[in-house]
Amino acid sequence: MSLSTHVLDTAVGEPAAGVPVRLERVHDNGWVELATGLTDSDGRLRDWVPDDEWHAGTYRLTFDTAARSAFFPEVSVVFFVAEPSRHHHVPLLLSPYGYSTYRGS
Repeated sequence: MSLSTHVLDTAVGEPAAGVPVRLERVHDNGWVELATGLTDSDGRLRDWVPDDEWHAGTYRLTFDTAARSAFFPEVSVVFFVAEPSRHHHVPLLLSPYGYSTYRGS
């Protein structure tokens, strides 16, 4: 699997289930949607990107967080993939007035 994500709601100290997530890649000076999905009961989303769509390039994960944060109704994380053969894990830690992300394993 090439990409996974995990959303943790730090306000309640639990995984964020049912968060809509969209993955896009830059193509010809614009964003192209590759996949969409919902986080599972453990706040995770995996096995959702078609293998033939995963290449080196710039990607954007957009999390629809409106149900969890009125201040941040949407969070976008842009990242670059240099080695598409390696697994990439890009989690989101969400709180009412802040968020963070990192490259996980």
